Amino acid sequence: MPEKVNRILICKLKFYGDMLLITPVIATLKKIYPQANIDILLYKDTKAILSADPNINEFYLIEKKVGLIKKICNFLYIRRKLKKNKYDLILNLSEQWPIGLLVASLHRFSVSFERNKNSWNKLFSHVVPLTGTHIVEQNLSILTGINIAKKYWVKALSLYYTESDRRSLLQINPMLNDKRYVVIQPTARQCFKCWDDSKFAAVIDYLAQYRLHVILTCGPLQNELEQVKNIANLCTHKPDLQFAGKTTFLQLAALIDGATLYIGVDSAPMHMAAALQTPQVSLFGATNYLQWRPWTDKAVIIWAGDYHVMPKRDELDRSKKYLSWIPVSAVTEAVAALLARHTRTKGGRISNE
Repeated sequence: MPEKVNRILICKLKFYGDMLLITPVIATLKKIYPQANIDILLYKDTKAILSADPNINEFYLIEKKVGLIKKICNFLYIRRKLKKNKYDLILNLSEQWPIGLLVASLHRFSVSFERNKNSWNKLFSHVVPLTGTHIVEQNLSILTGINIAKKYWVKALSLYYTESDRRSLLQINPMLNDKRYVVIQPTARQCFKCWDDSKFAAVIDYLAQYRLHVILTCGPLQNELEQVKNIANLCTHKPDLQFAGKTTFLQLAALIDGATLYIGVDSAPMHMAAALQTPQVSLFGATNYLQWRPWTDKAVIIWAGDYHVMPKRDELDRSKKYLSWIPVSAVTEAVAALLARHTRTKGGRISNE
């Protein structure tokens, strides 16, 4: 372990939600080494969710959806840039062999999680066992490799957005600040994480008794837009679709931050709501919810496995909606409990522009 730590690189190449779940590691390092510049190596697309975080000095972007030649050129370009930085510390939270080889080629002090393959372990200065149940705890366990004790760990997620992100919402709906609203994100990349459209519609109609404005959100893909339109068509009390498919990740963060309640399935916005401490109801199916549940004490988790046997991971049919076993009543009861328990005031983490 180097005596002075002035420049740190964290490597994590995964999806949007996974990037948000490394923010406790970033915050802990900034707490222990306040003078250090912390850089992140990540997929280009996923930068969006961390782009306003003031704890991050520089992003180094790996191209994912390009041809082999472009991938190699991008890889070599990134390696040259990283080599010049002469990092005092590199923490590798990635599992990809090319990233392990990249870290080894920088010849700096590095820490990664131990594997049962010695050829992997030899790529790093030090390896540690991955411990903990939740993914946040597992990510933080990398810090044992640089002797940062658990009592110093920052365990809360953090998600920052800018004032312009908030203002952009008002351009879509100028009355947003005057409404008590619920954000519902029913879509996910994979079908096995989705609930029935008719059941979401029933929950939306149930919310009418609380006089809450219901906002449906989703990504820009056509199938997601069609899904939220179908849900709206099934509702007696029509939800607001103005924001569906139209927000950036940080605009969505600002929207969720102002919400009275968030309802959704296992996807990145669920983790965003957790980071913003927005009370939420989260629905899980054939996923390890103990590992991936929202990292907050303001969530009610509803697991389809409490209503029907869930398949083992190697028997998972990704085209099946396992959440269909969850009854509407489970969600409406959770909504009632959360609305009775939590009173929200608006205001999250706004980064300086």
